[in-house]
Amino acid sequence: MKVAVIQLAYDDAEPLATRRERAADLVRAQRGHDLVILPELWGPTGFDYSRWEASAEPLDGPTFAALSAAATEIEALVHCGSIVERLTEPGVEGRTLCNTSLVASPTGELVAVYRKIHRFGFGAGEPKLMEAGDQIVTVGLPTTGHTAALSTCYDLRFPELYRRQVDAGADVFLIPAAWPMPRVEHWRVLARARAIENQCVVITCNTAGTHGGYQMGGASAVISAKGEVLAEAGPAQEVLSVDIDLGEIGQWRADFPVLADRRL
Repeated sequence: MKVAVIQLAYDDAEPLATRRERAADLVRAQRGHDLVILPELWGPTGFDYSRWEASAEPLDGPTFAALSAAATEIEALVHCGSIVERLTEPGVEGRTLCNTSLVASPTGELVAVYRKIHRFGFGAGEPKLMEAGDQIVTVGLPTTGHTAALSTCYDLRFPELYRRQVDAGADVFLIPAAWPMPRVEHWRVLARARAIENQCVVITCNTAGTHGGYQMGGASAVISAKGEVLAEAGPAQEVLSVDIDLGEIGQWRADFPVLADRRL
C-alpha cells in the first residue's frame, strides 16, 4: 500500500477557502497513492477556538465536497483530516459542535465518520465547546483485506482506545493531529508505543506552522507494526510518500504472538 501523509502548514492569516483549495490541490498531486491523509482541524485550526463556530459545517459541507472530488480524481482513499462539524441537533451535553474526521472512498463516497472521543483542553477548548464521540470507527483499506481504525490527536494518550480498535479488527491506526511543538517528543514516543503494543502500523499526520499562538510540532510519521519508524517529517510543511508492506503485520503477529497472551 502506498501512503501519502500531507503535513500541512498554515497560519492564522490564510483564509479558510484558500486553505481548502490548497489542501485539495495537494491531495490531487498524490495520484498513484492508495491512501492519502490530512491533519486534524487543518481548516478551522486546532487552537484558535474563536474560529470554530464560524467555520463549522455539516458532514457534506464544502471541505468534504472538495476532498471527495480530489479522491475521485486520483482514485485513492482519502482521510480528510477533521472538521468542526455542526451537529443536526445538540448532543448529550447540549453542544452542537464536534471534532469529526471524514474518510472519502476512491469514488468519493463518505465511508467513515469518527467523532473525537477524548477532547483536549482540561475544561477549555474542546471540552467546553464540543461534544465527545463514543464510537470505535474502522474502515476497510481497499483491495488489501486490512482494516484501519480512526482516532485523533489527544486520543493517542489513551491506550485502552487502541486495544478496543484491535478487538474491532484493526491492524492499521490512522491518527491526524494538531500537536504542538512543546510536547512533540510525547507524540513520537506514544505513536511508537501504540504500534509496538498493538502490533499495528501507525500513520500519524500532524500540522506544521503556527496558529492561535501555538507552534505546531510536525513530525508526522509512518511506523511499522514492529515499532520501526519508516519515515518521519520535519517541522515544516512536507508530504511523506511511503510504501508499506501490510503483509508484514500478520507475519510479525505470528512470529511474536504477544496479543494472544493478553489476560485482561
